[in-house]
Amino acid sequence: MTTNTSEQLKQKVHDFWNRQSCGAYASQAEKHTKSYFEDIEEFRYREQPYIHEFAQFTRYHGKNVLEVGFGAGTDFTQWLRAGANATGIDLTQEAVANLTHRIAVYGLPQPKQFGVGNAENLEFPANTFDLGYSFGVLHHSPNTEKAIHELVRVVRPGGDVKIMVYNRRCVCAFKYWVKYALLRGKPWKSFYWALWNHMESIGTKSYSRQELKKIFTALPLQDIRIHTYVTSADYMAFSAFKPLNLLVRAALALAGNRQIWRREDYQFASPSNQKSRAEVEFTGNRLGLFACISATKRADK
Repeated sequence: MTTNTSEQLKQKVHDFWNRQSCGAYASQAEKHTKSYFEDIEEFRYREQPYIHEFAQFTRYHGKNVLEVGFGAGTDFTQWLRAGANATGIDLTQEAVANLTHRIAVYGLPQPKQFGVGNAENLEFPANTFDLGYSFGVLHHSPNTEKAIHELVRVVRPGGDVKIMVYNRRCVCAFKYWVKYALLRGKPWKSFYWALWNHMESIGTKSYSRQELKKIFTALPLQDIRIHTYVTSADYMAFSAFKPLNLLVRAALALAGNRQIWRREDYQFASPSNQKSRAEVEFTGNRLGLFACISATKRADK
């Protein structure tokens, strides 16, 4: 994992995603046609319906939104449909081509700005956006923590930050470890190593709860919530070996789905509504791959 310099790693990540944006494999239609984009969109939200719950696209009508890593342009399309003042950057020209054609095919309003950019060095002033959004992208950046810091920097105080990165202690990571470490006689290798070397582009990172807590509490954020979602990659991890997959599904069921319903949240007229929350709230199924982090940027004193 240390054999690549940051720039070499970034080039490899670029080359991987420039060949095909995430999710584009879901369509066999002619590239950049309406059928092509509709296949990709239908598959994305059928497989990951919780994206709407997490992003809450329509809440940002008329607001300034930055999406870092728009890929095939599926989520970015929702910002435009919702009437957001959307800006987007991506590492690849492939993503820019996707979004350019998508806007034309659907006759969508033009974004404020979009193009190739570097997540680790955003070319926007501080305190610019009402929302900084990045779903499943920043864990591919050589310096993920710097990219997270940059996204927080360009969000205004009181604005929102929404980021998805991979949870290391999940069923999907276990599958990759079994396949590429255990079954190849390398049981000493870690889940981190398995995802870094074998999941999507080289250098894919994953994080424990404690690591995420350390990263996000060091930033000027409040109301930090980390919700882990079970994905098809978890639920079907060992579908080729049904006895093991049954055990996996039993483990997922036992892990449960932790919510944060609390009595005080419903005392709207009470002064206690201005309560102090825990530093970080963890919800969802802790064995899920997707760690979705939402927070509000506070004003530095």
